[in-house]
Amino acid sequence: MSQLTGPRKKRRVDRGLFWFTVPGIAVVLLFHYVPLLGNVIAFQDYQPFIGIMHSRWSGLDNFSVLFNGDSAFLHALSNTFQLLIIQVVFVFPAPILLALALNSLVSERVKKAVQNVLYLPHFLSWVVVVALFQQMLGSGGLVNVFLRAQDLGTWNIIGDPELFKGLLTSQVIWKDTGWGTILFLAALSRVDTDLYEAAAMDGAGRLRQTWHVTLPALRGLVVLLLILRLGDALSVGFEQIILQQAGVGLPASEVLDTYVYNNGLLSGQWGVSAAVGLVKGLVGVVLVLGANKLAHFFGEEGIYRS
Repeated sequence: MSQLTGPRKKRRVDRGLFWFTVPGIAVVLLFHYVPLLGNVIAFQDYQPFIGIMHSRWSGLDNFSVLFNGDSAFLHALSNTFQLLIIQVVFVFPAPILLALALNSLVSERVKKAVQNVLYLPHFLSWVVVVALFQQMLGSGGLVNVFLRAQDLGTWNIIGDPELFKGLLTSQVIWKDTGWGTILFLAALSRVDTDLYEAAAMDGAGRLRQTWHVTLPALRGLVVLLLILRLGDALSVGFEQIILQQAGVGLPASEVLDTYVYNNGLLSGQWGVSAAVGLVKGLVGVVLVLGANKLAHFFGEEGIYRS
């Protein structure tokens, strides 16, 4: 029996690989695309006990919170944009800076040991992370126990609305910065060492080598990740925030994701919540497309070529 060769053999191998992708494709379709059909309730006076097929159509009435300036929605939108700006300024650069610091370590053994320690928080759930911060910074946490022992009073950082956005930012940095360095370290490992040697021969110190050699090597990756972050720009950590919302109250913690949850699942305003979620998704798509076009204008590849 003759063995398959050439194109026929390749097609047979590709067919086998294709069947391995079927479960993944099915999961994506079932849990990411089929639920999109549920967005139809944004245009209905949806009632769960009678279902989508029998709920009354309401047109654009559910979008009135957007058009008429509902105060609760506007407050959630304001908090969302504030957190977005804070996270872009402080959270997004953190893995880059940490990757540069790790890359400067001479000993590979020390570098790997530090990386392993920094990766660990990523694998903790937000329930565990919030609990750890409460044990450290809450009214009965270690910090306040020390302050009481020194007769310095107490400072309930966890329950202070003024500090809530800073607290969220510090939690994200602690949890995900180490994991975020993986891609940047991989990009740095591909930089030709001859470039550093040439820069050193031209009199460039460590700082100028970083500016003229290292950072340009990361530019494409930074642009790509920033564009992807914009696609999820209006999602600023639902699970993290909802776990701590009761302690600081809605004025300090309500964002679009928690607004959808509180008004949809808890208050029964299903159509309004679906309308807000739909607009949030459309805004994300527009931001991605716009940022990708801007990246092309500056000569970067972005996430796709137009």
